[in-house]
Amino acid sequence: MAKYDERFKQRLVDAYLQGESGIKALAARHEIHHAMLERWVAAYREHGSAALRSKYGSYDAQFKMRVLKHMWRDELSGREVSARYDIRDAGSVARWARLYDEGGINALVPRPRGRPRQMNASPPDRPAQANSPDTRPREELLKEIEYLRAEVAYLKKFDALLQAKKQAAQKKKRK
Repeated sequence: MAKYDERFKQRLVDAYLQGESGIKALAARHEIHHAMLERWVAAYREHGSAALRSKYGSYDAQFKMRVLKHMWRDELSGREVSARYDIRDAGSVARWARLYDEGGINALVPRPRGRPRQMNASPPDRPAQANSPDTRPREELLKEIEYLRAEVAYLKKFDALLQAKKQAAQKKKRK
């Protein structure tokens, strides 16, 4: 959601264009930065009231390159060129110029944001284990079960012994 709605922007732009006060005084009165009001006024002059509406979208690499070439050819500032091309984010043009300097035209290609939509459709194949439970004979499996049951019984008795010692120690403290 935009921080300032369209009516607020329109009211401030109209007040400035009617000459009520200067940009800095008007911006200070409404507690916004004067550069933001300047951007709104420039966009309004270039594109009318449509420039004050919220705009969502992405730009392709050719558009970004066209904007940068126009800025360099006519020696415009990022703010001026963003007002001419109705680019709402003032820092976008400077970011595009930096990306172009770092990586050329390929750096301007829009990249998908966020996580990928879905994981791989099938899990990777696992190699078959040499001693998988399905290949061992029945007798071997029964022996393992018997061993594991004995181990569990031993651990239960050990735990019961520890609990008994703990209770005996608590009884001694009470006396």
